[in-house]
Amino acid sequence: MTAKETTSKSPLSFQNHTMAYFHGQIGQQKRLLLTIQKLLPFDLAEHIYCCLIKDKKLLLYTDSAAWASQLRFYNGVILAANELLVDTVQIKVMTQEVGFVTQSERKARLPCAEKIAELQKDSLNIADEPLKAALLKLSATLARLSNKD
Repeated sequence: MTAKETTSKSPLSFQNHTMAYFHGQIGQQKRLLLTIQKLLPFDLAEHIYCCLIKDKKLLLYTDSAAWASQLRFYNGVILAANELLVDTVQIKVMTQEVGFVTQSERKARLPCAEKIAELQKDSLNIADEPLKAALLKLSATLARLSNKD
């Protein structure tokens, strides 16, 4: 018995209008990216990863705030391009290659209740009033936060 060979088709070869739409959108964004990159100096253009037009606004995605700052100097050049029908340019920083980080997952490490009580007790013996007030406020905040958890 001979083994039957299976062939796979490209996703674009099927009559799926959704895939064709997304493929067209990706192509449009690539052409837009090349257009924008041609308007800018090479060292700046290589730091633009993606761009798209949404409601007469051009969104540019870059990898750091430093490059975003440099890109803002070229807003006039980008808006003056005849083939782009946009009113404003918005520059966003992409913090990771796979997406955006909205909040840090880090959590504060609080001292134990004994350390907080010791801090409060020791702060009562300090003669300097601003320092005493600050340490008392700190110990109260730490106590409140440790009771939340």
